[in-house]
Amino acid sequence: MILVYCPKPANRIDYVCELLIGNLLGAEWKLTGSQKDFLAYDGPKINYSRGALQTKSVFIPACGFLQERGVHYFVPEIRWTGELPLLFPAAEDQGLGFDLFAAVFFMVSRYEEYLPHKTDTFGRFEASESFAFKNHFLQKPVVNHYALILKKELINNFPELNLPEKAFTFLPTYDIDVAYAYKGRGLIRSVLGAIRSLLQRDLKAIAERVRVIMKKRKDPFDTYDYQIDLYKNSGIKACYFFLLGDYGHYDKNIAYYSKSLISLIKKIGDYAYVGIHPSFASNSDEALPGIEAKRLCNILNQEVKLSRQHYLKLHIPATYKKLLEENMSYDFTMGFASQPGFRAGICTPFRFYDLQSEKRTPLIIVPFVVMDGTFRQYLGLNPEQSLPIINKLIEEVVKVGGTFVSLWHNDSLCDRGVWKDWKKLYEKMYQAAAKQHKKNYDPLSDS
Repeated sequence: MILVYCPKPANRIDYVCELLIGNLLGAEWKLTGSQKDFLAYDGPKINYSRGALQTKSVFIPACGFLQERGVHYFVPEIRWTGELPLLFPAAEDQGLGFDLFAAVFFMVSRYEEYLPHKTDTFGRFEASESFAFKNHFLQKPVVNHYALILKKELINNFPELNLPEKAFTFLPTYDIDVAYAYKGRGLIRSVLGAIRSLLQRDLKAIAERVRVIMKKRKDPFDTYDYQIDLYKNSGIKACYFFLLGDYGHYDKNIAYYSKSLISLIKKIGDYAYVGIHPSFASNSDEALPGIEAKRLCNILNQEVKLSRQHYLKLHIPATYKKLLEENMSYDFTMGFASQPGFRAGICTPFRFYDLQSEKRTPLIIVPFVVMDGTFRQYLGLNPEQSLPIINKLIEEVVKVGGTFVSLWHNDSLCDRGVWKDWKKLYEKMYQAAAKQHKKNYDPLSDS
């Protein structure tokens, strides 16, 4: 067991210890405010205070941030050691030379997202506003690196300490915003779609619609068998998020009661995790998240515990509090639409800490690293230009034994139109990540 000393234990410190020591290092730990007990303990220990003590321990100089409550505006100081940024630096001869606990908490609590900030067109916290982006480390999982720093120091001081190695895992996820291009739509929507194609003089689309409806051709957005074959062959379990909101300007999936959609959801449920994709409209109507989740429960005939916001509409802490009210266990929204990388500085599932109530919650946040639309729509890149970025991010996650979570859509695998050749990119990404994945391991089972 690792004993952690802090003169005044607080919820923030307890949260960081559980994340760093319990989760990332896989060790038992205990927090104490008794200096006497700490000095008497002869096992591995960490001194988290303002001054070194006359005992063998890992000294993390505390800056006081974790003793505070609530939020106030400030910008953390930063010092670089090679390619790794050290937040909350102290004198280099003071223990680790920075407040590692404070650095972890600042990143994973999303402290900066509680403060006033600019938002994008959809009211989202923009990547360019983040401290990590501004300081050029958005594409580095710094929290996982901090855990490795702590691990190294603990082993150096206590060679008898046996800490497990963390293995790289891959978790492919899919957002089903529009399950089918033509299939499963009602008469009115089919007719209106055909009229729109006619006005655009797109006779090919009209002919294709007719063939799909008459079951003479596969729907172009029906890429599900391809996805299933990928994870059946690799032994990797995937996650799907289905949009079941009512039709609206930003919510255009086929009707939640469509037999085609219901059949698809049940089919996917035989192979993968299935979660709800709360609609865009649900952000302005508190009743909708529960209604939409109930629709999915009724289709699957089981509880729904996974969620990811449509359009990645994440407002901290309001979104997470609503998910907790709906008894959700996991949320997969943590990531940026406009940039790949590590929004919370971490590539491992972690529990949400609510800064308003100053307590750890049961909700587990599963951060994603890359999304298809980020490269094509936001960065204006083609598949060839995107691949090196993705490979570099996979390497970053491999280095720290984290979980590489990808976000893709069924329609972006259709290999046609604006998504021509993106399927090849996906295959290369999938193969590269699956090759490194720990066999027969489900990252959600360990979170």
